[in-house]
Amino acid sequence: MAEQPSHLLAKAAAYLVRRDEERITYIRSPRWIGYDSANDILERLEALLVHPKSHRMPNLLIVGDTNNGKTMLVRRFCSRHPPDDNKDGNNINVPVLFVQAPPIPDEGRFYNAILEQLFAPYKPGDRVDRKQFQAIKLMRQVGLRMLIIDEIHHILAGSFGRQRAFLNVLKFLGNELEIPIVAIGTRDAFRAIQTDPQLANRFDHAALPRWRNDDDFVRLLMTFERMIPLRHPSVLDDPAVVDRIYAMSDGYIGEISRLLEEAAVAAIKTGKEMIDRQILDSISWVSPSDRRKQPEVL
Repeated sequence: MAEQPSHLLAKAAAYLVRRDEERITYIRSPRWIGYDSANDILERLEALLVHPKSHRMPNLLIVGDTNNGKTMLVRRFCSRHPPDDNKDGNNINVPVLFVQAPPIPDEGRFYNAILEQLFAPYKPGDRVDRKQFQAIKLMRQVGLRMLIIDEIHHILAGSFGRQRAFLNVLKFLGNELEIPIVAIGTRDAFRAIQTDPQLANRFDHAALPRWRNDDDFVRLLMTFERMIPLRHPSVLDDPAVVDRIYAMSDGYIGEISRLLEEAAVAAIKTGKEMIDRQILDSISWVSPSDRRKQPEVL
């Protein structure tokens, strides 16, 4: 039996005997990387989930830049609390419901999203009050304990009146169901919630900051290295490589993950089987800051 390579975790090392196509599929598969700020937020979510019911439940707003791990973190939390078939009862148990805010602040569309996630039949053309009644009834029946709303900054896409109406829906649901509401979004999400002082007072804030080029960033890269099944150790702690990865990713964890995936695939296809500065320079990559620049019109 071959000895496990010291630079890899056991699960990653097991893929070294697989075909390259299988290794590449594994490399491109989503993976969870635990780090301090993310783990702190997971602990706060766990505490909210077991908070005793009250008329004024605490809520949480998770704020971070695009592609900086917010949604993956919340999906990680949801995977810890999946629906239960509850074969001995009349309804399934759904402790946590994860929905996406509609692209504009629209109460009817929001209830549609809730009903769809609960696999409930509904008529899109029904009156909002009917959808509201159905959604609340179902959320009670399944024993919902937390409602999570992604892309909450979409609220700002509507008029001030529509924004206020949508925020009133959040207050109503929190009061009616006596459950915590977790909202996720970009920095604009904070501005969206602040437009309603009463609601703003009910939301604590948690931030997922962009990574800095420091020792913690190096440790993060080394964690990635142990999860990527390449035959040879990479040099992700080399200062030149660290600086290059940081410049290419702008410190966003989603960008770091995708960048290392592309570099690992290139390392396999070229036979180099490690990530170094040469591999990083060989892949076609545009940093997030460069992507946001307006292209020149010829």
